[in-house]
Amino acid sequence: MLRYLKFLLYPFSLLYGLIMWLRNRLYDSKVLTAVEFSLPVIAVGNLSMGGTGKSPHVEYLIRLLKDVYRVATLSRGYQRRTRGYVLAGARSTANDIGDEPMQFHRKFPDITVCVGEERMLAIPQLVSDVPDTQVILLDDAFQHRSVKPGLNILLTDYSRRFTKDHVVPFGYLREGRKGYLRANVIIVSKCPPDLGKEEMDAIRREIAPQPGQQLYFTALQYGQLYDLFTAEPFDPGQYDAVLVVAGIARPEPLLRHLQQSFKKVFLLPFADHYYYGPADVAKIRKELDDLPGARKLVITTEKDAVRLHLLQQEIEAAGLTIAVMPIEISFLDQAGDSFNNYIFDYIANTLISASAEQNA
Repeated sequence: MLRYLKFLLYPFSLLYGLIMWLRNRLYDSKVLTAVEFSLPVIAVGNLSMGGTGKSPHVEYLIRLLKDVYRVATLSRGYQRRTRGYVLAGARSTANDIGDEPMQFHRKFPDITVCVGEERMLAIPQLVSDVPDTQVILLDDAFQHRSVKPGLNILLTDYSRRFTKDHVVPFGYLREGRKGYLRANVIIVSKCPPDLGKEEMDAIRREIAPQPGQQLYFTALQYGQLYDLFTAEPFDPGQYDAVLVVAGIARPEPLLRHLQQSFKKVFLLPFADHYYYGPADVAKIRKELDDLPGARKLVITTEKDAVRLHLLQQEIEAAGLTIAVMPIEISFLDQAGDSFNNYIFDYIANTLISASAEQNA
């Protein structure tokens, strides 16, 4: 029955897909103007509604570049309680700048983090506030076409590739599949770490990258659990059961990873970007108490951690210990150096061109 009901959504998908196609055509034909900037601007985004692992890929770029260039990240700041352009500072919280930008700000305090719905207005403001900025990373900006990035990185989830998906609401795509043609780099994310060359080749044929487009495969790497408030590491061997508190689009990879280390793994799901309140702390406490066994632990993601951090007093009063699971990415098929060199070459060439224009 649900399958037939889903097909009722197909006409709406066609309509929405047509609207997005017309919008893209207006930008492609320059009826709508996209602003370009002289400094390197790298956009990381996707065609789908979420869950492709943008944040760990942005963090990979930050780690790659921060010791060489003065890096800034610019995000929309989804679900924040402010509006307009905001530059992250020492007293910023997830309420001010959103959960993912706050995650970047906490983990990389030496880079510039800012948010703004209108990227074409936010970039000049950012450069004015931090004039020595050399590279800007645009988070979740593939459909934000009012800014034309110098380099477009498109992510697609291995288990839900855009080639097999449809436009919302029938599927999960924000625009038609042909949008991938705007990408300079395509990354198939969340791959099995042991993905074989035969399957990589099959996916390459399926995606059919155009001449000049780079295609890479990445897998998630889970790090050492640490305490939400003290950052002290956790020994997973001390616990029999865990309650996973996750307000993210697709928690399944995290659950599969934890099932390798813990006998019993239970999920308490929340909506993506969900902002927790005192009632949720009480709910977490009750769910944990109801789990079997004596040695139990709450585990959450880094994105959830910046939102839960706002409730430190309530969490400590409830006697909850919460561990955070950090996530990074690794390139498969020993392609990390190739990707890194591609990024560095783009930045170097762009900075050289910008310098030549200034001196002309």
